[in-house]
Amino acid sequence: MPKELNVHAVHNGGMCFTATAGEHSVTLDYPLAADAEVAGMTPLQNLLASLAVCAGSTLSLVLKKMGQPVAGLEVAATGQRRDEHPTVMTDIALRFSLDAAGVEAQAVERALKVAEEQLCPVWAMLRPGTAITASFELKQ
Repeated sequence: MPKELNVHAVHNGGMCFTATAGEHSVTLDYPLAADAEVAGMTPLQNLLASLAVCAGSTLSLVLKKMGQPVAGLEVAATGQRRDEHPTVMTDIALRFSLDAAGVEAQAVERALKVAEEQLCPVWAMLRPGTAITASFELKQ
C-alpha cells in the first residue's frame, strides 16, 4: 500500500461534497437543520464507519490467523459528541457481533487487543483524544 494517500473532494452545494479516491467515491453531507434532507453520511458518521471497518477487518484477519472459525462479523459503532464547537466525539463504543460457533472468547479478547494496540490505524489515530471501548458477543 502506498505511503501517501490522496482524496479529492468536490463541493456539490450547501454542505455536500463528493470525495473520490481512485475509482471510488462517497458523498458526505452535513445537515444545517435537524429536519434537513441529506445526500450522504456526515463526516463524523464517515469517521465512525472508517473505525468500524478498520477494527472489524483487523479483528477478522487476526482471528483467521489464530485459526478461529468466524462465519460472520458485524460492528456497531456509536459515538457521543459534545455540544460545543468543534463538536468532536468524546466517547466511542464498538460492539462486535460474531457468528462464531467454536470461536473462543479468549481468542477474541486477544485479537481485539492486537487490533487496538498494534494493527488498526484508525483506532490508533483516534485513541489519544477519544475514549474508545470495545465489547463483543459470540452468536452460536
